[in-house]
Parts: sequence; structure tokens; C-alpha cells
Amino acid sequence: MKRRTVQTELEILATEFPVVSIYGPRQSGKTTLARMTFPDKPWVSLEDLDVRARASSDPRGFLDSYKSGAIFDEIQRVPELLSYLQGVVDIDRRPGRFILTGSHQAKLKKSIAQSLAGRTAVLTLLPYSLEECPVVLADASSVFNTIRRGFYPQLRETAMREKSFFSAYVATYLERDLPSLLDVRNLSVFQDFLFLLASRIGQLVNANAMSSDLGVSAPTIRAWISALEESNLVFLLRGWSKNAVNQVVKTPKVYFTDTGLACWLARLTDDDRVEGGPMRGGLYENFVIVDLLKRALNRASSDRFWFYRDSKGREVDLVIERDGRLIPVEIKSSATFSTDFVSGIRHFRSIYPEVSESGFVLYNGKSDADAVYDNVRIANPVNQCPFFD
Repeated sequence: MKRRTVQTELEILATEFPVVSIYGPRQSGKTTLARMTFPDKPWVSLEDLDVRARASSDPRGFLDSYKSGAIFDEIQRVPELLSYLQGVVDIDRRPGRFILTGSHQAKLKKSIAQSLAGRTAVLTLLPYSLEECPVVLADASSVFNTIRRGFYPQLRETAMREKSFFSAYVATYLERDLPSLLDVRNLSVFQDFLFLLASRIGQLVNANAMSSDLGVSAPTIRAWISALEESNLVFLLRGWSKNAVNQVVKTPKVYFTDTGLACWLARLTDDDRVEGGPMRGGLYENFVIVDLLKRALNRASSDRFWFYRDSKGREVDLVIERDGRLIPVEIKSSATFSTDFVSGIRHFRSIYPEVSESGFVLYNGKSDADAVYDNVRIANPVNQCPFFD
């Protein structure tokens, strides 16, 4: 079992809070992380019907069985347990007693805010980052195999086929997770929605266009996207503006937390279709952004991620907000560097000179560790990660 980067932060938080909650998509490694970090704690799976029934029918008696603490897996299955856990923790606030894992982020956050505010720390665990699961690229084309396979631990640690893993993964999500979030009456239409969304990676979310394509209302499309976001399967990158209000109202872009899942949903089943198809740029952009997001989450960083686009269409793929400064990042799937790559960054720096850092171009080519053009650092994100050294 690989040691996860976030494990260091988890160990520290367990010395500070009586409860630590770990969110993340199904099969991202939450259970393995918790059990590896706390091997002496009892592990209790609330996916088990008998265990769940006991926890629901007699929560006080259930918790009384674990006075010294436990790992409660998939806590969203019995959300009412959190209210009773509050009382238990208030009586005995020893740090690190309970470790909770869950797959439904928004719903859990709301329940925890109501019941365990001030009593729990929260971490988010996504599938492996590049630093946890390094890949060796024989050439510039190799990265597209990495993108297509993705970073779920089971796919990275075994020879299991993507077809077997993702078909079972999606079926489990539709059968077990989705019904607890939404009342979807036509799963066939929802699966068509998944295909459309995956096919529009890195694009502005246009609920009206998707509504027209699928024959469902725009509010329904938004609710479906929110459910995927709550399940940690997608994340929305919002537009940055100096005006805080505009940050909320600007149309976001959609990305998946795993490019392998995105490729499967978009029916891209071979490397050539990923590398040579119209989604090449969006998938590479997703690959880079989500890896940077993972590294930030694994360090419990306060970094915030945005994109920038002005009314004239000038844009920067990623803007990282850190300690009051803005780091503009341009992402290119090309293996050949072009001076045009820095034009968006140059414009961004001219508009916000007082808060903007020099910036980075992350591209699919070779570059020296100290490569710079127009005061912009040039790097390959697979071999050089300039943000979390």
C-alpha cells in the first residue's frame, strides 16, 4: 500500500481534533488511508446493511460499543449518527478518537456543520496524484495513455482493464450513490448527460444547451451537475475577478476529478482517440489542473483555483490564489513550445501588476528545470511541479 501524501496532515490533525472527517469519491482510497494510518482502531463499514440497521435503530448503544474510538466508513449512510456522536465527543474530547469517511461532500458538510462544528477537521482525498504514483513517459505521446487510464488506486496498482473498472464503477454509482442524492427517473437520459458533460471538459457550463440536447430542463441539468460535484466526481472552476461578487456569478468550467473516468464516459477507449481527437486539449488541461488540485488538498493548502477570461475572450487557463498573490498558469498539450503560450499571462500581469506573480506555462514538451521566457517559467507538469516543491 502506498503512503498517501495527505497522511502526514491526517496524523497531525488527529492530535488536534477528536474527530477527523475524510471526504472523497468512491474508491479514491479513503478506507485504506484511514486503516493504514490507524491500524489499531476498529473499522466499521456503514455500507453493511446489518451494521447500518444497528446504527440507525440504536445510535447510542451503537456508539457505546466504540468508547475508545473507531473508523466509521461511509458515514453518509447514517447521517443521524452525527448528532449522537456530538454528545459522545463532548463528554470525552480526546484527540483522534473517531475517523469518519464519506463520499457525499455537500450533504456531509451540512450535517457536520450542524452536529460537529469545532469538533472535527476535514480532509478531501482524490485518486492518486503524480507525486504519489509517478509515471515514466517514453515520449510526448505517452501522457495520453496516463490520461486515459486515470489515477484510481485499483487501476494504478493492478492490471485490471479500464473497461472492467469503470463499467462497474459507474453502475455502482447509479445504483447506490445517485438515488441518495437525486430522484432520477430515466437513467438512460442521465447516462447521456454523463457523456455530454465528459465531452465538454474544460468548457463553460451551458445548462441551456445541454437541456436542449437532452430534452430536460436547465434546472435539472444544474441539479445533476451539483450531484456529481457533491460526489467528488467533478469540480467547477470559476472565473476570477477583482470584484468578489463576479467570482460567484461568472459561468464556471467543468472538470473531472479523474481523467480516466472522463475518458470512459466520453467513450474514448484508446490512446489515439485521446491524443488525436478534439478533446485532447481539454483532457490535458484537466489532467494538469486536477493534479495541482490534489497536491493542494493533500497539504490542506488554502490555495484557491480560478480561471480568467475577459469580455474580449483573452484568458488564462488557471489562476492560483495564494496568500493574496495570483499565479497565472497556461496549460498546453503541445510538445513544442511557442512564444504565443505566454500571451494570456502577459495580458493578465498587465491588468493586475500589483498582485500577479510571473506565471508558468505547463506543456507536454521537454524543458530545463530553469527554463524561462518573458519572465514566465516553462515546465513539464509530469516531470517538474513548480508549485509545491
